[in-house]
Amino acid sequence: MKKRDLEKELISLGWWLKREGGNHEIWTNGEDSEPVPRHREIQENLAKKIIQVAKNNPPKK
Repeated sequence: MKKRDLEKELISLGWWLKREGGNHEIWTNGEDSEPVPRHREIQENLAKKIIQVAKNNPPKK
């Protein structure tokens, strides 16, 4: 999966970029965080896992 497609999916689920690091970016919903590798292509299984975590942890209002 392309990284930009994963980012669009996370944004649509209400997650946002918290900070950038050397090898990973940290995405958050305000309470939970999930590291995302800084590669153009992300392995399909890893992308599915990240999306699943985001779907199970919607932003708290």
